Amino acid sequence: MSLPSELTMQGGGPLRGTLVLPGDKSISHRSLLFAALSGGTSRVRGLLRSGDVHATMGAVVACGAVVEDGDELLVHGPEVMGEPADVVDCGNSGTSMRLLCGVFAAREGHVVLTGDHSLRRRPMGRVVHPLRRMGARIDGREGGKLAPLAIRGGVLEAARHDLSIASAQVKSALLLAGLGAGVHVREPRTSRDHSERFLRAMGASLHLDEAGWLHLEGGQALHAIDVEVPADVSSAAFPLVAASLIEGSEVVLPGVGLNPTRTGVIDALRRMGADIEVVDRDDTGVEPRGTLVVRSTRLKGCRIDGDLALRSLDELPVLSVAAAFAEGETVIADAEELRVKESDRIARVATGLRAMGVEVEEKPDGMVIQGGRPSGPARIDASGDHRIAMSFAVAAMASDAEVTIGAADAVASSWPSFYDAMRSLQATS
Repeated sequence: MSLPSELTMQGGGPLRGTLVLPGDKSISHRSLLFAALSGGTSRVRGLLRSGDVHATMGAVVACGAVVEDGDELLVHGPEVMGEPADVVDCGNSGTSMRLLCGVFAAREGHVVLTGDHSLRRRPMGRVVHPLRRMGARIDGREGGKLAPLAIRGGVLEAARHDLSIASAQVKSALLLAGLGAGVHVREPRTSRDHSERFLRAMGASLHLDEAGWLHLEGGQALHAIDVEVPADVSSAAFPLVAASLIEGSEVVLPGVGLNPTRTGVIDALRRMGADIEVVDRDDTGVEPRGTLVVRSTRLKGCRIDGDLALRSLDELPVLSVAAAFAEGETVIADAEELRVKESDRIARVATGLRAMGVEVEEKPDGMVIQGGRPSGPARIDASGDHRIAMSFAVAAMASDAEVTIGAADAVASSWPSFYDAMRSLQATS
């Protein structure tokens, strides 16, 4: 799919209709990795087709997995994951690189992980250093803080990791590395738990004690399972915000993942007064899902911090757009992780909102946003960051002025058809 490098958008009519969202990115990554590790054959339905997920697919194929692509994917895991014949390119996907560190650290062989310019600037020490405590041999730039990373895998030792930052990627890497020797992990807050759900569904013994320690016993083999990937709640955030802001809108989003560690965006929007209804909930399978129905309403400012900020971390850029149109002040705090995503999302969002005439006070761990009616015209630089591009596309759709998005093709990493999908809702109104 050819995407424009620059796109100019502005407001139109209300959004109405049903939008089938792409598969969940986090679960798509894990579907491929855990299927490859099982040594059996897994059926995966609803996999997200995006640049980030293709990076993970390429990595498991390089290690000997066979992927048959069709309406559903058949993933045949090798008896033993082999050593890739070439450097593994993770593209722009931090999830691919960090989780693969855990996979390769615990398996014999030599692997080099690299990525694009943006990924090579993102912090990898947070996963490299705890893996080294288990005996992993990992080298990289600045002592292993930055990719490319060279991993010489082998037998690891069990370790206890009391993490200072809640991170699903770090936790998942440690769990993957601990399948052989065992591992014990505790977070200051509970991050998304997709890896734990996969491990339990595939037969692993995993225990969470009263003190918050997650215990994975060593020497465990995984068995293959069939996976139905739900629609991505992070992708749902964009039509949820757009339909809330644009008068007369009503949008139906079927089959959205409702994992409680991921639904912070729904809770935050409801705190702002959004009209979001959940119907047809289904709690069978690895992950819960349901249909979301969102209707336009007037939003008001609120405070998003603590556990709510963690559970809506990836959605905070578009929640900031909602705050810019809401009545009153919105405070976003405890979100310093936004500084080390595909871009410094706090700085990038604040700059973009100011370009639209919004009063924003930038903080080390968030922002204070004065709501109202953003104006324009404005130009937004989304270079390398899909969520910045999509968030300001929503801002453009909700405003009366033209907004030009530079590097609009960044959406390819998570939702290549994003612009057409959003336009289709206006075309039906």
